[in-house]
Amino acid sequence: MAISPHLVSGGASGPRLHHERRQELGQSFQDGGEHYHRVRPGYPADSVDWLLPAGTRFAADVGAGTGKFTGLLVDRGLEVAAVDPSRDMLEQLRKTWPQVNALEGTAEATGLADSAFDVVSVAQAWHWCEPLKASTEIARILRPDGVLGLIWNQLDTSVPWVHRLSRIMHAGDVHKPDFRPVVGPEFVDLESHLTAWQETLTPADIIELAKSRSYYLRANQATRTKVTGNLEWYLYEHLGHAPGETVGLPYVTQTWRARKARSAPPR
Repeated sequence: MAISPHLVSGGASGPRLHHERRQELGQSFQDGGEHYHRVRPGYPADSVDWLLPAGTRFAADVGAGTGKFTGLLVDRGLEVAAVDPSRDMLEQLRKTWPQVNALEGTAEATGLADSAFDVVSVAQAWHWCEPLKASTEIARILRPDGVLGLIWNQLDTSVPWVHRLSRIMHAGDVHKPDFRPVVGPEFVDLESHLTAWQETLTPADIIELAKSRSYYLRANQATRTKVTGNLEWYLYEHLGHAPGETVGLPYVTQTWRARKARSAPPR
């Protein structure tokens, strides 16, 4: 598989979750769709532009959540289906993009038709999936030479103050430099693209962002109080930001794409 050498290096690392732990943490997103949609960042247009091959007409966004990435596909005039296990998240998605065919399902069992899509995207969700089972299912719904896209927004921890912020927030999905996602043998030509960008937030927005993460959502009240207290100290006292002041929060978006293999892999 070809990897863009100037963007990533070989090896496999990043979030490694056992099946039970993956399910436990994933359940934390079942509710709170309105809050998630309000506080989580969107994705840079550069990400979807690099992902989509010429002539794309039909796309599925799997693990779509409230539709943060779905909206970029809709904006490009595509016919889009969205799949997510959370009814609450999908209700929020339908409010924003009623034209999208949104249905409950998972990456391992989408409920979508065979060979129906040119592109399947999985944004900020592949680490919640069983990657080999999900690869088989996504290959089933992709057309020949269809594209699988895996997308992650991450805090840019190369910036020192952001690195410390990520530790206080317990942002466990920040990948190591040699990260490479696992995909099944149904896919070839895996390559990566990086986009550096910033989101403008207030300190209060950053605290709300921390409250949308799985660590916070699964924590008891004492832990939640500790996290918010640490963030208030760091943002207001240590960094010296005033309430209501705008802060540029640096992100890096990793976009991976792989092409569906033309011949079926050996079983």
